[in-house]
Amino acid sequence: MTTLSSPEEAVARVAYLASDVILSVQHSLSLESAFSTHLRDIASSGARSLIAPHAPKIQAVRESNDPLLSALKPIRAGRLLTVTTSSSILIQSISHLYKLAQYPVVLHVSLKNSNGSGDYSDISAIRQTGFTFLHSESLTEAKDLALTAHALALRLGKGVIHFFDSSKFAEDKPVSGDFKKLVGSLVNSDLAQKYREEKNDDSTIYADSGRMATVEEATVDPAPTPSSAPSGATSMNTAATRLASPPPNIGSSSSDSSRRGSNSDDARSSATSMTSVTPLESRPVSSEDIYNDLTSIWDKIFELTGRRYKPFEYTGPENATSALITFGADAGTLGRTIDDASPTDSYSGAGLITVRLYRPWLGRMLMQQMPISVRRIAILEQVPRRTTKWGPLLLDFLTSITPRSTSPGTSPPTIVGYQLGRLESSTARQALNGIFSNLLSDHPMQNLEVGTSTTALQSLRDQANPEQPGVENAYMKILNQVFDSRLYLANRTEARDAGVSSKHRTNPEYGFGSLIARIERRRNLVERAKDAAKARNFITDAPRKWLLQWALDAEDSQKCNPLAEQVITRLSTDGSPLAQELLRSKQLFFNSESRWLMGSDAWAYDLGNSGVHHVLASGLNVNMLIVDSQPYSEHAASDATRRKKDIGLYAMNFGNAYVASVAVYSSYTQVLEAMIEADKFNGPSIVLAYLPYNQENDSPLTVLQETKKAVDLGYWPLYRWHPAADDHEPKFQLDSERIKKELDDFLRRDNQLTQLMRRQPEFAPSLAADYGSEVRDLQKRKAKDAYDKLIEGLAGAPMTVLFASDNGNAESLAKRLSNRGKARGLKTMALAMDDYPLDDLSREENVVLITSTAGQGEFPQNGRSFWEAVKNSTDLDLETVNFAVFALGDSHYWPRKEDKIYYNKPGKDLNNKIMSLGGRPLVDIGLGDDQDPDSYQTGYAEWEPKLWQAMGVANVEGLPEEPPPITNEDIKIESNFLRGTIEEGLQDMSTGAISASDGQLTKFHGTYQQDDRDLRDKRKAEGLEPAYAFMIRCRLPGGVATPSQWLQMDDISTNLGNETMKLTTRQTFQFHGVVKTKLRPAMQAINKALMTTLAACGDVNRNVMCSSLPQASQYHADVHAVSYKISDHLLPSTSAYHEIWLKDEHDKKTQIAGDAVVDTEPLYGPTYLPRKFKITIAIPPHNDTDVYAHDVGLIAIKGPDNRLQGFNMLAGGGMGVTHNNKKTYPRTGSMLGYVSPEDVHIACEKVMLVQRDNGDRKNRKHARLKYTIDDMGLDVFRSKVEEIWGQKFEEPRPFRFDSNIDTFGWQKDEKGNHHFTMFIENGRIEDTPDFPMKTGLREIAKIHMGEFRLTGNQHLILSDVSSDQLPTMKEMLAKYKLDNTNFSGMRLSSSACVAFPTCGLAMAESERYLPELITKLEGTLEESGLRQDSIVMRVTGCPNGCARPWLAEVGLVGKSYGAYNLYLGGGYHGQRLNKLYRSSIMEPEILDILKPLIKRYAIERGDGEKFGDFLVRSEVIKETTEGKTFHEDTAELEEEDE
Repeated sequence: MTTLSSPEEAVARVAYLASDVILSVQHSLSLESAFSTHLRDIASSGARSLIAPHAPKIQAVRESNDPLLSALKPIRAGRLLTVTTSSSILIQSISHLYKLAQYPVVLHVSLKNSNGSGDYSDISAIRQTGFTFLHSESLTEAKDLALTAHALALRLGKGVIHFFDSSKFAEDKPVSGDFKKLVGSLVNSDLAQKYREEKNDDSTIYADSGRMATVEEATVDPAPTPSSAPSGATSMNTAATRLASPPPNIGSSSSDSSRRGSNSDDARSSATSMTSVTPLESRPVSSEDIYNDLTSIWDKIFELTGRRYKPFEYTGPENATSALITFGADAGTLGRTIDDASPTDSYSGAGLITVRLYRPWLGRMLMQQMPISVRRIAILEQVPRRTTKWGPLLLDFLTSITPRSTSPGTSPPTIVGYQLGRLESSTARQALNGIFSNLLSDHPMQNLEVGTSTTALQSLRDQANPEQPGVENAYMKILNQVFDSRLYLANRTEARDAGVSSKHRTNPEYGFGSLIARIERRRNLVERAKDAAKARNFITDAPRKWLLQWALDAEDSQKCNPLAEQVITRLSTDGSPLAQELLRSKQLFFNSESRWLMGSDAWAYDLGNSGVHHVLASGLNVNMLIVDSQPYSEHAASDATRRKKDIGLYAMNFGNAYVASVAVYSSYTQVLEAMIEADKFNGPSIVLAYLPYNQENDSPLTVLQETKKAVDLGYWPLYRWHPAADDHEPKFQLDSERIKKELDDFLRRDNQLTQLMRRQPEFAPSLAADYGSEVRDLQKRKAKDAYDKLIEGLAGAPMTVLFASDNGNAESLAKRLSNRGKARGLKTMALAMDDYPLDDLSREENVVLITSTAGQGEFPQNGRSFWEAVKNSTDLDLETVNFAVFALGDSHYWPRKEDKIYYNKPGKDLNNKIMSLGGRPLVDIGLGDDQDPDSYQTGYAEWEPKLWQAMGVANVEGLPEEPPPITNEDIKIESNFLRGTIEEGLQDMSTGAISASDGQLTKFHGTYQQDDRDLRDKRKAEGLEPAYAFMIRCRLPGGVATPSQWLQMDDISTNLGNETMKLTTRQTFQFHGVVKTKLRPAMQAINKALMTTLAACGDVNRNVMCSSLPQASQYHADVHAVSYKISDHLLPSTSAYHEIWLKDEHDKKTQIAGDAVVDTEPLYGPTYLPRKFKITIAIPPHNDTDVYAHDVGLIAIKGPDNRLQGFNMLAGGGMGVTHNNKKTYPRTGSMLGYVSPEDVHIACEKVMLVQRDNGDRKNRKHARLKYTIDDMGLDVFRSKVEEIWGQKFEEPRPFRFDSNIDTFGWQKDEKGNHHFTMFIENGRIEDTPDFPMKTGLREIAKIHMGEFRLTGNQHLILSDVSSDQLPTMKEMLAKYKLDNTNFSGMRLSSSACVAFPTCGLAMAESERYLPELITKLEGTLEESGLRQDSIVMRVTGCPNGCARPWLAEVGLVGKSYGAYNLYLGGGYHGQRLNKLYRSSIMEPEILDILKPLIKRYAIERGDGEKFGDFLVRSEVIKETTEGKTFHEDTAELEEEDE
């Protein structure tokens, strides 16, 4: 059975069961509160709410950041909100409390403070805010009254504050925590749902928003007020429908003024049948309503638990003559002490009253609870009072005493107020004797303190210093370094100012006040110095002269400070009383102080902004450093109510302040410049400092990553504004590299930049001239209005086409539909959904919505905001809107039955929602399916004519012919031999990208345009273009590079790329992160290294691979020479490469690698090949280049002399596939025959030419050689090659493969040279703190005398090391940890493509994920005794197959982020394709599948049997015999749509 040991735990459990949202207020996010610890534990247990189908959302917020501002968003959304907090936030949140009191919000408040004692003054200070207040004094009460608070708030639609002092609960025994039945009985889930569905138009942060807590009542015929009606209450001619019977005499309430909120439930009985009832009306909730509902709840608790509660609890004899009324946490201690009283104690026989319902104050109920015999009353309040004579409880009690509340003929009782301090059990008897001795005296004294002084306790609390978060020390260190002893930080946390609390000491108002006082003291010193200089009260005349000179130059620091030293010296030697008096302020003689205030982004909210305003308005020379810690990922756009003021723009509008926006983890130099400039500026200065963190103990690396994101995306622009700059210097200086978004923000944020430009007109033309081209000034409304004006004169009905598109298909359809509509006489426009002003939707006549499907049935990025707005809209009226929806998706993308809902889900959801809002469908929703013969075009071709028919424009004559879509073939033929407009695009600095057509052409030049996908969504949401950069791939036949070339490649990656290199699965170097301005320098640097990138990509023959073969150097040299020969022979001949990339500043070609060429393509022709073409050479017994996976695979045959004899030629291999498109498949190469070394390059050429002339140029998914061979038939294809070759293939020679992995470690060749194959995980060359791989390889390259060989498995061979150099190389390899090959066999046999964040085709992680996955499998491998066994595992982020996953024994192919298709059963030698085992599975399922299979393999395998062979033999997976059967007999069949 669950037990509860603290009131915070009890409250947390109740709140979790009865809330939608819990706002956990904490001192800091790194320190748990007494509530948050329990909330986190409950959430981690998987508990659910009892009033909602989901677990409540727990939102942590710092107490310094105006926490109750975060309450506004959930209550407006109809969420039941609970706040758990200490009492420290209450007074500063009064403005919010008045508003929240009119909603069913529950605040659980712990009064325990830093010294361990409760302080009830905060509660009494907010007692008139309209909340109902409940007070707990024991652990059981805390549980029951917490539940009462939630039930009452829900019934009344009105806020409840439940408070307690947990410092007095330590002695309470744990209580049962099993109270779900109790919660279910009291908290009405139907009422909760009713509240969620209630319309809420409140959109302001102000209390007077028009909302009031009301109850419904039926008006009745006038009748006398019942005799039992509360005395003093206003007489009403109504009877509330919710009252079963009139309440007892409860008196008036201070909460009767409450007037906003939601309606209560109608669970109460109606008025008596003798009354004539008319329709229901609403009135504000009264104290009577609160009392009745409270009584009902407590009656239910009594029924279920036997525990009875009343608003006021009296204990003691019925004939007591004296009584205590307590408002504090010591009632239990006092009660026990009174019970144990001896007859001689003065308090023997006294009564005790505790307050359980503090507001509304039911005075009559209190008087009824007290015996009429009581004549003397002591009121004990645990409220420190410094400025008031009478405590709030005493004043409340006095209002309860009326002539009617006392016995006839008797005088009112004697009432004495006491301040209740801290009581201990050991001192309670003494304290009570003191209380009653005074109470029973003839002339009792008021306001005596009982227990430890509350003032002393308050002082202890005030001395507790708030701690500055550790990460913020970065800026504090800079201030200290720059200004040293000159620094004066007015609101420093460690200051000791007598009588000032630490909380007030650190706020901007106090700090500014202290600076004003300091400035005033210096002014007074100047005046005193002037007066002293005129008087003759010094012993000598020397001080007078220097004082007068100093007073004249006191504000000029350059003159003042040297004079100050002279003045102090003269005064010290004078010795007169006046001199001694002046010397007491000698520090003020200097004018070198740098005055600063330092604070957090809490100052940017309304409650903290006044201090900033005072500094700016004063015009005084004061500097403010404001540290903003909000990470970009949590910026306030998600909650408009928490949007902070832009202090920078706010300050610039004053025109007299220096303003800087800085980020120490982005530009340290700019921070220094800003602080120095702020110090020199004679006036207010604001330095906004960015330091994002989620927890105060976040590492610098985390802060660095968040800062990079914020500055790069424009969330935190770096700038400096100097209003006093000289005319020839700019007043506004942008220090960020990316300025587009910053200026956009200036325009968007309440038009503050416009105000700035009006106030500082000289700034406007400079800004417009320098940065106008960067501003996106066509916002949604402006763009649409302009377009509407343009077409308003056209005839025909309007049609607005809105699209949401990730890959361009939906956008292309939308724009084509718009153009076709225009041709039919319609007034059309096409916009992305997120660019459309939603307010206009209800005024449209015809709307067509086209959307593709992203991720797991999600909207594409440029339609998500539109969909969220439509989905959450409750007042959008579309009854006059005609609409149509077309959706694009893939019915087989999620093959499992339970995932079928994701097929075209965005379009279906949009269609249903618009219909529910009243929209009138023109046609049924159209569904485009990638599985159809023409993909989504099949469904679209059926849907579009129906649309025209519905709009009455189907039969329009004279429609213009539409140009066919531009294809890759069109781009190639129009490119002028691969030139296109690449050169012009490189010169366009308005964007980091090149055009789409040029992007196709640059592939032939060896570079792909990419963007950082880690930043893509956020940059798109911010209105920025993607973070474009380019990947460059070298053409390196056979993967052999010299040490000099290695060093040059290293330099390129460091100076021009992202400081890493990728060794690819095609045996070459690849660079990422090369921005457009560095693209040409990178190409030229590669050329200077005697390499090239021409034909590394594109529809040509790409890099020719060759086995590395370290054991036989001479044999390898023979084969490697052939790879060079083939590569050079099939190289494109265009001179465009040299023109675009290799010209020097005088427009002269500076080609170094290769000979000059002319414009002609004798092999390729102007359209080149239909698709990519790949050739590889394998040297048996090592198939380390996957010879079966390429268009042409050459298997080297060794002759009797151990030299190259010839090649067996394979053709038709290929890896590229499209998910769920069974017309696409991987294929292994088919044998053509044997060819001699002398003829092999010609044979390769002829195979390529047959593919050039017969490959499919209409469908690129069917354009590879593998499909050409299958379409033609192997024999026909071979005959065609032999026909144009003029020779016949010979019979293939015998060969044998043992593996397709690398052999790691040292090996020695026949020449005596040594070769070391090192493990480079997934081919990534980079430095990390733990592994300086890149640096180590660079140092080795500086002294290496041999060569580097890149392998097809992404590893590296340090080749041709002489015996003399061997010890040195081993030492260096060990120094840089490059000699470690002690990895599991699976890790050594693994490989992965790049995928995220750079590959534009990636659907899931690959390179960054595979190492983690293998780590999670290595425990099972170790347990099964398979750590050293090779199991080939490959992962790719998409089905294009760059890492050749279809040949792996275990292959994972990305399907969507985090989801993969699992393929099993590939041949260990790379000779057999694997087959689909499971589709779209996440990591847990991957591990659940592979771990048992690995264990089974360890037990059941045969001698030498490989994992893939075992899976086939064991019938875990069917064998794939050829590519055309790849999709047959899969372990998981793809279900058809139902």
